[in-house]
Amino acid sequence: MYGICLLTVIPMRKLSSHKSEMINQILFGETFSIIEKKENWSFIKLSHDNYTGWICNNQYTGTSHSKINSYLLNKKYYKIKVKNINQQLILGSLIPKNKLERKKLHIDLKLNFSEIDNFNTWFQKIAKKYLNTPYLWGGRTTVGIDCSGFTQMVYRFFKINLPRDSVQQAKKGKKISFKNCKIGDLAFFEEKNKITHVGIILPNKKIIHSSGKVRIDLIEENGIYNKESEQYSHKLKFIKRVI
Repeated sequence: MYGICLLTVIPMRKLSSHKSEMINQILFGETFSIIEKKENWSFIKLSHDNYTGWICNNQYTGTSHSKINSYLLNKKYYKIKVKNINQQLILGSLIPKNKLERKKLHIDLKLNFSEIDNFNTWFQKIAKKYLNTPYLWGGRTTVGIDCSGFTQMVYRFFKINLPRDSVQQAKKGKKISFKNCKIGDLAFFEEKNKITHVGIILPNKKIIHSSGKVRIDLIEENGIYNKESEQYSHKLKFIKRVI
């Protein structure tokens, strides 16, 4: 059994309760396998990163496909119709390419967003679309996002499927020295020798990351330097190249 999210975004929870911690979010068009189904809740595994958790049964639609060939929405906000109801989509959402699939799911839209075809042109543009988004544990959208949700979403636009959590992301790619790092490299940070934070290297010794909000700070060999507080906020562990 499979499902697809046809709401703007739905929460994934640690346990099968609305009071349980939100550990992730599922965006419009994302698909998943249904591992276990209860009266009101389903335990699911996402198709794009194999992340698991509980979602409410009345917030998704069943489908016969585990993966659907889709357009990737690169506008910050976009309106479509689902079952003749206007609906807002968020940056990074997926829209089925196949017209028959869209008809089956009652999706009506007019495609007018740009094709991402060049890393150098688009990378900073996409990353900066998330600037000032408030930090939200488990978030993956422009209205709330955590550090690894931010890196995962940015890399999605360049056909790189990162795992969901920073500890998992830290296992990808190859280590790069600080002096050789470049735009698009992932910087990982530690507390008590454990990975606790991740951000994306920008030119001119800067980093974009989600800490309180998505922000741009200076990065040095010691870590992230916050000009506002005039202190280091995160201790650098290592830098990885995944592109």
